[in-house]
This record gives sequence, C-alpha cells and structure tokens, in this order.
Amino acid sequence: MSADWQNGGFGIYVHWPFCQAKCPYCDFNSHVSREIDEARWRSAYLAELDRAAIELPGRVVNAVFFGGGTPSLMHPDTVAAIIARIRKHWAMPNDPEITLEANPGSVEAGRFRGYADGGVTRISMGVQALNDRDLKRLGRIHTVAEAKIAFDTARSVFERVSFDLIYARQDQTLQEWKNELNEALCLAIDHLSLYQLTIEKGTAFSDRYEKGGLLGLPVEDLATDMYDTTQELCERAGFEAYEVSNHAKLGAESRHNLIYWRYGDYLGIGPGAHGRITIEDQRYATEQYKMPTAWLDRAEIGKAEKPRNPLGGIDQANEYLIMGLRISEGIDVDRIEALANQPLDTAALAHLTDLELVAQNGPYLRATPRGRLLLNSVIGELLF
Repeated sequence: MSADWQNGGFGIYVHWPFCQAKCPYCDFNSHVSREIDEARWRSAYLAELDRAAIELPGRVVNAVFFGGGTPSLMHPDTVAAIIARIRKHWAMPNDPEITLEANPGSVEAGRFRGYADGGVTRISMGVQALNDRDLKRLGRIHTVAEAKIAFDTARSVFERVSFDLIYARQDQTLQEWKNELNEALCLAIDHLSLYQLTIEKGTAFSDRYEKGGLLGLPVEDLATDMYDTTQELCERAGFEAYEVSNHAKLGAESRHNLIYWRYGDYLGIGPGAHGRITIEDQRYATEQYKMPTAWLDRAEIGKAEKPRNPLGGIDQANEYLIMGLRISEGIDVDRIEALANQPLDTAALAHLTDLELVAQNGPYLRATPRGRLLLNSVIGELLF
C-alpha cells in the first residue's frame, strides 16, 4: 500500500446531484428533477461501493462525506444503506466522521434524527447569509428564520454541526459583514466555512455579470478588508483558520476535507464525482460520468467511471502543492520532493521567504497569512 494515501488517510465522497432549485452562483454538478426513483439510485450507489471494494481492500475509511446537490433530500434509509455497505467493506475508526450536507428547511430538518440513526455524525449546513434580502439575491429558498430553526434542530441531534456563509456580496459593507460574522460566531458550535463570493463560469451569476448586471460587488480593497476581518474575528472567537476558507475550534476540523488537503486517497462515487486512489503504488485520478441519467444507467452495469488517468510523480507533487498550501500546517517538504524526485526551486523558495509569503517550520512549508492572500501567485512560483 502506498505511503501517499497513508500520509493523508482514506475517505469516501458520495455525490447526490439533485436540488430543489439551482442557485445562481453554484457551479457544482446539481440538477432539479421532479421525479427521482430513489430505490434505483440506492442500488446504484451500493453497486459502485461493491465494485470499488474489490480494488481497494484493507483500507480504513477515516471519513465519509455526502455532498451535492442537496444530500438532505435523500431518504434517511438511502443514507443508512450506503453507510452500512461502507462498513461492510472497510474498517472505520470508533468515532468516524460521516458528514451530510443539508439545506435549511422544515422538511429536511425533520429528517435529521433519521440520518443520525443511520450513522451520520456531522451536518454541514448551507446557510450562506443571515439576512433575507441577500438570501433572495443568492437564490436561496429558505429564510433566516428557517435556517436558525433547522440549525437548532440539527444541534439537538448532532454534536457536530457546521454551516457556510458567503461574504463580499452585492452592496455588502464591511460593518454589515462584521455584524453578520459576529452573529454567526455566537451561533456556531465548533466549525464555520466562510467563502468569498466568486463568479464562476457557466453559472447564472456569470451570465448576469458578463451582461453588465450583478452590480454592487465589492472592489478588491474592500474584499481584502473583509477577508482580514474574517481572520481577526474568527481567531478572537477561538475559530482558527486551519484552511483558507475554513475555521474551527481545536480538534473540530473537517477530517474529510483534510484528506483532500493532505493529499490522501479518496473514492468518489456519484454523478461527476472525482477521486484519487492508489492501487499497487500507482496513483490514479478518477472521474465518474456527470449527467445523472447517464451515470445511473452506467452504474447499473459497472461502468459509471470514465477511463482512469494515471498520475506521474510531477503531477502528484503539483497537486499536493496546490492542496497542501491551503491549510495552516502546510506541506511536508520531504514528501513533495520525493514525489517529484527533485527539490523545490530554491531560488523561488528564498524569494517567497524574503517576501514573508511562506515560512518553514521543521519539515513543513506553509503559506503565511499574507501569503494566503496571494496564494495563487505563491503556488505558481513553486510548481514543478
């Protein structure tokens, strides 16, 4: 078994592609469908797990993540069946992290007990804003009041509940964001994901922006001030920035996402799901077919996955660099140089160090707080 996945761990990502409505900022593989044959979908997921288990025996699953789409639209029995099949095939720790993404709403909130009974241990809730005006602008179909009720319901069932907010929204002032973030920190248990609004190609927001719409987005200096304020207020409240957009109390970091950022192995199943798996010391990039109907048809005959892409040492080193510099612990220099079979560029490293954009602590190289603001440039300087 490869040391690469042992360093980062092994996780399983399950993609549920359906939503009640498509958010205008979202570029994830999500679809609105009036009719879903959930029994058929459940069987397809289980078949994919059975197929993967033959290739990946003896692993310990450190974390499972149900993402989407809106996984809280899945019936709890479907979620429970998938978790049970994972446990059948692989060992898990005594306190596994099994996360399910949820959107606020009374119907979905009522399912939380069923998810917990089925094995889910953590909820990640897409709140996105704490005022109704901006929720409407973001295309969300819940209100702030509904979000708080759902969050309280989740808290009554689960010890671990995280939620997401988007900032740098239209017409948002720095003081408004400070007020909203302080409210969020009062609500939060141990984890917050705080994302700056970005305009992704192929989204409704992108179309509006290109046509001269989407007015009131913050200028770069204001967006930077919002980012700095986010770091300051979260740190003061004990929510450390363990990743560029993720803040947690000590020990409450998302174990599943850390598998990505530490460049571990992860199995991705479901429409459009990506993965990184190591078989006989060869690491592969995997991707499943994207369109839900095509994926479902293919999964039923064991052909849901596109042809695999074997990754060479340089490819792996660059992926590890891109992922690992996002987290506060940084990258293991010995590991990345072993993957690349060559040292990091010493001149680039010295230059970035002089600019106080990176720092080395023992074997780990990390981006400084200033370096995180310019992370794409930092990574570009160090790529092999």
